Amino acid sequence: MPSLKEVRNRIVSVGSTMQITSAMKMVSAAKLKRAQDAITQMRPYSNKMQEIIENVSSNLDASENKFNRPLTEKHILLIPVSSNRGLAGAFNANVVKKTWSIIRQESGENKITIVPVGKKAQDAFRKTEYFITGSDLPHHLNELLNDLRYDITAPVAERLMNAYLNKQFDRAIIIYNQFKNAAVQEVVFEQLLPVSPATGKKAESTGSRADYIFEPNKEFIINDLIPRSIKTQFHKALLDSMASEHGARMTAMHKATDNAKAMQRELKITYNKARQASITKEILEIVGGAEALNG
Repeated sequence: MPSLKEVRNRIVSVGSTMQITSAMKMVSAAKLKRAQDAITQMRPYSNKMQEIIENVSSNLDASENKFNRPLTEKHILLIPVSSNRGLAGAFNANVVKKTWSIIRQESGENKITIVPVGKKAQDAFRKTEYFITGSDLPHHLNELLNDLRYDITAPVAERLMNAYLNKQFDRAIIIYNQFKNAAVQEVVFEQLLPVSPATGKKAESTGSRADYIFEPNKEFIINDLIPRSIKTQFHKALLDSMASEHGARMTAMHKATDNAKAMQRELKITYNKARQASITKEILEIVGGAEALNG
């Protein structure tokens, strides 16, 4: 049985850890409310705009839509979105795992380049052959998560669009955690570029086969609405990831606090047992000494 001093030190240490995890849980809960409101307001607008763009793309010729050139996959760009900090459960590990899964599926004859968003994704792929090189594509995207605003993320999406138009890659896929609720985050991936028309059942459900009257003209739709939709989709993915991060961290810290409480209870029981054993031993020594003197 450990000594009383060792158990007492462990109780103090677990109590200090429990205070930290409880504080982190409350901070994440406060940040989650703002992030959840932001993605809840943004998601319907982004989804509807993306639906409109897919419908409009089905009415444009390949020569008219510069953001939907014939798909000859030779160079695929992957954009995994993680966080800058840990202590969020499997939040970052799931994104990294999904990215590796896509790499295994899409590699072979295709070239893969990774543009990470978030320090954890950057650390995971920094020393791999897929990590971004050169200066044409955006670098150091960790700072986007420090102050997530549309006017900051839009220029990054614009650089990606320019790189696509310059044929530096053929397809861009963004991988991120989609926010469901505080306890559930689902890792998803979406095609950011090219902007493909809706097909199959999706086309029938959204009515993309209908004829459209373009106002003011097709050129305006291509040059203004489609880039705006891509920027909105990119920003929405980052908002989703941000809300998921706070939800995952709040859940992880809540479980850590509960585990610390359970451990503290067990340590207190152990401490009481050790203390009782020590008292019993002292009483026995006193009684034995008294018997020896009487004898």
